[in-house]
Amino acid sequence: MNPVTDRDGATAHGSDFLQLRADDVPADGKADWLARQVRQAITDSRLTVGSRLPATRLLAAELRVSRGVVTEAYRRLAEDGHVEGRRRGGTVVVAAPPPPLPSRTEQHVSTAPFTSSPDSRAFDALRAADARIDLTPGRPDLSAFPRTAWLRAERAVLAELSSADLGYGDPRGAPRLRRAVADWLARSRGIAVEPDGILIVAGIAQALTLLHPVLRADGITAVAVEEPGSLGTRQHLAHGGLSTPPVPVDAHGPDVTALRATGAPAVLLTPAHQFPTGVVTSGERRRELLRWAADGGLILEDDYDAEHRYDRPPVPALRSLLSDRLCYMGSVSKLLAPALRTGWLLPPRRHLEALTDAKRFTDLGSAVLPQLVLARLMETGQLERHLRLLRARHVRRRDAVIAAVREHLPGAAVHGAAAGLHLTVTYTPDVPDIGLAAAALALGVKCHPLSWHRQLPGRPGLVLGYAADPPGTLTEGVALLGKALRTLA
Repeated sequence: MNPVTDRDGATAHGSDFLQLRADDVPADGKADWLARQVRQAITDSRLTVGSRLPATRLLAAELRVSRGVVTEAYRRLAEDGHVEGRRRGGTVVVAAPPPPLPSRTEQHVSTAPFTSSPDSRAFDALRAADARIDLTPGRPDLSAFPRTAWLRAERAVLAELSSADLGYGDPRGAPRLRRAVADWLARSRGIAVEPDGILIVAGIAQALTLLHPVLRADGITAVAVEEPGSLGTRQHLAHGGLSTPPVPVDAHGPDVTALRATGAPAVLLTPAHQFPTGVVTSGERRRELLRWAADGGLILEDDYDAEHRYDRPPVPALRSLLSDRLCYMGSVSKLLAPALRTGWLLPPRRHLEALTDAKRFTDLGSAVLPQLVLARLMETGQLERHLRLLRARHVRRRDAVIAAVREHLPGAAVHGAAAGLHLTVTYTPDVPDIGLAAAALALGVKCHPLSWHRQLPGRPGLVLGYAADPPGTLTEGVALLGKALRTLA
């Protein structure tokens, strides 16, 4: 304990850590006060990433509070993603909160990304726009990336790697990773596949790029897409010279009658967690889709975030029911990090050779070393442990967004909250969602207008990602959305 003398000459008590004074500890809300002090110190860089917090017992003694107060404050900071307990390494700062929102005169915010007809540069423009709070969908919690486990796995892989393993690999992907992915998909997605039927790719984006010429060579010039459905996916298909007729999605999944009416020989679906509505394709719709495929249709299944489920039982992939008329795509972008650029493609057997050639002549195969590290994380169970940690964290963040929507966007409806990393909010049609997204950006909040992901007219809404930020930031972001909506209304 560090006694000091106050201005009146009396002895006071406090800690050298952040110069905290025991006399400043409030009678109520002690844990809130302490968490706030530490959070502010991280924000203003008095505590940087890697800084170690004092032991709970020591800080409690110095501030003359119970150890439970300090433990609770550290727990809240850990839930927010700012600190992490590392056993003998103590509690360490791992991420900083977003900086304070600048004053209106200091803000230089462009609303240019929001147009009624977003082009291929819209996402780049939105990423580059200045904003303090980013609620755009598709952002995983990058602060949770298992750095320690990755480094441990990488050291183990390097220790056993031969010189020959550092040469050009199989363009289909490292056999070890293909085996690990086959086991992972069998356990988590109900898919039975041999490693030789898997192609390792640089994420779902590359899977689509490889498919473009193969589909066209097969006489396919149109791929139907869900309505609403991912703007980015639609842009990828269009870039490959494929038309994208819309198929409406209702509470049970894609309308198969409407799919037949398009005349498209192929369809791209997100049946486990439809983007952006979150609908899970029902059993009856799945059977209808299988009948459509049996009549000659090809299904492209984008399983982009199926591992992240919270309030519903697991849903097997469509690929578990059909293989010869279905092309399955998945990745670790939402599970670990997009920067790894690692995913998998399970095509029908008749397309495997052509897709392997496309991969070979694109890049000679994905980088081998990260493939082997990922394989080890899968083999040792570390990836599953990481997923369990993420699920618990995401539930708290999702619940914070839902509570904030109820408070700040009264009358709005929340869709797709039982799984995934985003949810969709629809509201009264009095305010166009593109205008609302632009107004929110002017207040320092990024999000997607639902109309970006539509080809047909529909109810306005916002698509909000919640995985990457702590509950307090999410609550503040939704409050600003409410402010923007009230201003426009």
